Amino acid sequence: MPDPTSFPADDALNMAKQVHPESVGTLRREQLTPEAAAAPQGHDVPGHNHGTDDGHSHDHGLSGANRYRWPGLSLVLLLSGLALDYYHVGFFTGFVRLVWYGAAFLPVGWQVLKAAVLSIPSGNVFNEFLLMSLATLGAFAIGEYPEGVAVMLFYTVGELFQDAAVNRAKRSIRALLEIQATEVTVVRDGQSLVLDPRQVQPGDTIEVRPGEKVALDGTLTQGPASFNTAALTGESVPQTKQTGEVVLAGMINQDSLVRVLVTAAYQDTKLARMLAMVQDAVGRKAKTQQFITKFARVYTPIVVALAALLVLVPYFVVDDYVFRTWLYRALVFLVISCPCALVISIPLGYFGGIGAASRAGILFKGSNFLDVMRELDTVVLDKTGTLTQGVFAVQQVQPAPGLEAAWLLRLAGALETKSTHPIARAVVLHVGAAAGVPVESVEEIAGHGLRGRVEGHDVLAGNAKLLSRFSVAYPPEVDEVDDSIVVVAIDGQYAGYLTVADAPKADAEQTVRALRADGITKIVMLSGDKDSITQRVATELGIAEAHGGLLPEDKARYVQQYKEAGHKLAFVGDGVNDAPVVALADVGIAMGGLGSDATIETADVVIQTDQPGKIVTARRIARATHTVVWQNIWLAFVVKAVVLVLGAGGLATMWEAVFADVGVALLAILNAVRIQRMRF
Repeated sequence: MPDPTSFPADDALNMAKQVHPESVGTLRREQLTPEAAAAPQGHDVPGHNHGTDDGHSHDHGLSGANRYRWPGLSLVLLLSGLALDYYHVGFFTGFVRLVWYGAAFLPVGWQVLKAAVLSIPSGNVFNEFLLMSLATLGAFAIGEYPEGVAVMLFYTVGELFQDAAVNRAKRSIRALLEIQATEVTVVRDGQSLVLDPRQVQPGDTIEVRPGEKVALDGTLTQGPASFNTAALTGESVPQTKQTGEVVLAGMINQDSLVRVLVTAAYQDTKLARMLAMVQDAVGRKAKTQQFITKFARVYTPIVVALAALLVLVPYFVVDDYVFRTWLYRALVFLVISCPCALVISIPLGYFGGIGAASRAGILFKGSNFLDVMRELDTVVLDKTGTLTQGVFAVQQVQPAPGLEAAWLLRLAGALETKSTHPIARAVVLHVGAAAGVPVESVEEIAGHGLRGRVEGHDVLAGNAKLLSRFSVAYPPEVDEVDDSIVVVAIDGQYAGYLTVADAPKADAEQTVRALRADGITKIVMLSGDKDSITQRVATELGIAEAHGGLLPEDKARYVQQYKEAGHKLAFVGDGVNDAPVVALADVGIAMGGLGSDATIETADVVIQTDQPGKIVTARRIARATHTVVWQNIWLAFVVKAVVLVLGAGGLATMWEAVFADVGVALLAILNAVRIQRMRF
């Protein structure tokens, strides 16, 4: 607790929020400290710095060593006073006793009293500050000094624990902030300049030394190189990037010096957008949070009214009415009724769920989506880039009878090096070093393929129409192949073919099984690819319903039909054409690594690792969060109800009231923090 005579910056900001809350949102996030910037936008609201907007605050200006110094002083004075009372020391009576306990009260009570007064002009009267102020000042008024000090002291200690819990929940978000590089080496006119990343523009080339963080998104201009991506994806296995491949801000170079051609400005990197998503997440509240917020606004004034009635009504119905006795019971009633456990532990539970998900490589854009994720019964998935790798690869090599596959690959691969088509690149990648042979007289025939001379042989490589154009006969089964195909002719004779397809991701089949076991009753795959390919992939993965050859509006139509049939569904996609469908679903999920910017911006949940298996992980986190939140709700209601009845009947003192308020709040906080320790 700060010096009561001081007025630190934190208090000035809190006062500004209470008196002129509309002005607080004008602060730019770059003006804030890393800790403040880590707090989701919309999280700080008048009178409550822990994320609720019901007017309750748990930041009373305590900072640094002061957080413990003043409560420690109060504790020492309280224990000393209790000892003096116990041993009936002669001087410790009357005015001296009042001053002693008053000195014990001020270090922990001054900020609460001030906050109660400052909240009045904004209309936020009925809050925990008022409850605590009335209860403790009332205790002093009837001579119960030690109990008045104890209530405020334990309340303040509870706040410290709550602050620690919130900081723990924010740790993963602060870790994201810390992976942003603060400087970058730029190569301009042959010179290396160290600049702020904000000064670098797309088109610049930056150098990244071993152990350094990549500051901006770009493409690797010299490779291969190995990068640690754990901070972005949660995966500890390094990724090897080849020349021309994408590297992202936040990755750590593990090899020798590399250069990266910047493709995005500092504020447009995927990392910057991810941070913005997480920072805004808690501002979108779950239904449970919204209910508790509304409940607390009604509950607190009712409690104050009941406490007043508890003092007044017995005067008319009790024969031996003693004002001091019934006032004490009313004060106990006020302390018990403080809704801290609800208004703090519930948002903290959701915040913990968002933090746990971010560590697993899953970004929830709001706590409300944790609830919806748990309620799903249908998952609709795009094929390419979601269930499959999104990268063409050679699946089969079928040489003509009498020819060797190695020779066919050597000639075809050499010719395909002269094309930039994705299928041609897949063939070259498959062939590897064997493709580095001289190629002459290359001719690209649009829509058909390539013609050229390789090692003294005339080679054709393309689709079946290319062979027909040059009157080369080929077996009829070539036309029956579903996959993309590269048909090869050598010296005017059919030489075989290669199939090129997009292979399923390693965890795709397991994801389908896990979703089904997790209670998802309907799993559907939608794709713009040929229906024959879509059905084959669906069969391979164990998906019963699949539709191919779809345009974006066709996917949207299917999703709308499922919603109209009463299904609660998530759509998972990655391409720019998936953005409208992602927006239409109850929960839109985007693959954040390979996904398009439009889809990532539209989605409610972003999977940074591009692993479909993370859908199951997200549901487990959502269920765990829901369980913890409702455990806290029932704990708070049951304990408070019991002690409220006991307090009204005179069977509970201020000490029981402290447990019902601060004790239950601490138990709820500790329960919420459990989410951070769970393994999913």
